[in-house]
Amino acid sequence: MKVAVMGMGVAGSYLVARLAAAGHEVTGFERAAEERHDSICAWGTIKGELEGFCGRAGMDFARYLIHDGKRMQVRMSDGSEFGIGLSGLCTYDKLRLIKDLLAGHDVRYGSAPPLSELDGYDRVVDCTGFHRSYLPKLEQDFFLPTYEHKVVYEGGVPFEDFYIEPFPGMSGYFWYFPLGENAAHVGAGDYNKGHIKAVDGFVREHGGRIVQTKGRPIRLATPDMCRPYSSGKVVGVGESIGTVYPLLGEGIIPSMQCADIFMEHLDDVPAYERAVEKHYEVYGRVFRFVRAKIRRDFSVVRSLPDLLTIFRYMKRNEARFGMEIRMGNLLKVARA
Repeated sequence: MKVAVMGMGVAGSYLVARLAAAGHEVTGFERAAEERHDSICAWGTIKGELEGFCGRAGMDFARYLIHDGKRMQVRMSDGSEFGIGLSGLCTYDKLRLIKDLLAGHDVRYGSAPPLSELDGYDRVVDCTGFHRSYLPKLEQDFFLPTYEHKVVYEGGVPFEDFYIEPFPGMSGYFWYFPLGENAAHVGAGDYNKGHIKAVDGFVREHGGRIVQTKGRPIRLATPDMCRPYSSGKVVGVGESIGTVYPLLGEGIIPSMQCADIFMEHLDDVPAYERAVEKHYEVYGRVFRFVRAKIRRDFSVVRSLPDLLTIFRYMKRNEARFGMEIRMGNLLKVARA
């Protein structure tokens, strides 16, 4: 096939490499100029999962690993704290991996042609993330604004490992993700728009030199809310069709999983859509649970079936989430 992949984020760059390796004629299009092409997220992922994705793309994930987490500290809004054992949660050089996935392939930076100029392609894959530029506008959407600094520390880091602070009502959370011995991504996302205050307050308290600042919304609306997944020869992959896990705001692994599903059903779009619905079915229940908390329409008793579903799903996939999954910890966050 001749395929145009629109958007060179994690899903788009991975798809370019996979499609080219499978013998398809693929062109990547990226709106940003090459020198401004960046990756907007905290670079947190699960080592075992990325090893698999990188292996399928002919890459060695060990080259990109920055910090391999052992324990994440969680501080609740009431001041209480608890730790979560980690088994794979890590940070990695996401931007360098994206660049390496694209190396040697036909990628056109500073280019976002309209669909009318893509007539020569058999498939146009919308990997434009939140913007969903080539698919119909959503009837309903749900997203969080996020804000993040990359901070370099000269006299010692505030935390040696992962650290988060969930906001009241599960409206989002503050994060500190280590980037080696003297740097970190310090950021937050908050439906109630307290994220900038939280991040800048942390930097004022703990110091450090800000070397980069980023901000963008992330879509928490799940695939069941993001139909259609295709329109004509356009097919959505990744965040454009709602593949962010709502409880964690995590999109790297779900978006790459979506790219794998697309590769499995490249010749059959209806089969791809059915596979997406099946794979992400639980995300809808997770989203309803989170939205009820944010809107203060929540009780543990009424939401117990959803809570149990979330726990069982995450416990069954503990290795995929890279951390200990305990009902007690989930209840602490749910009751905040």
